[in-house]
Amino acid sequence: MIELRFHRELYDGKSVDEALKIFGPHASFEQAEETAHWIVRLSAADGAREKRVAGELSNYALGLTIAAQAKKLGRAEKTTATAKQEAK
Repeated sequence: MIELRFHRELYDGKSVDEALKIFGPHASFEQAEETAHWIVRLSAADGAREKRVAGELSNYALGLTIAAQAKKLGRAEKTTATAKQEAK
């Protein structure tokens, strides 16, 4: 079993959940929460598979988090640009 800890200040919880759905067919997962972390424990058929899934899951969750932040930032920039246009 491998335990992954996703810091809440860095990872979006919805992104971690979405990554777990995608990788569900490749391993078994247990989820837990702490004040500062989302915790995922994963088990797979063998140690090599656990390591591979852990790495891919972590990368995927980070990628989804970055995409979600970019989308939020894009909306914020669009709102600011709209406000500036309306102020003219």
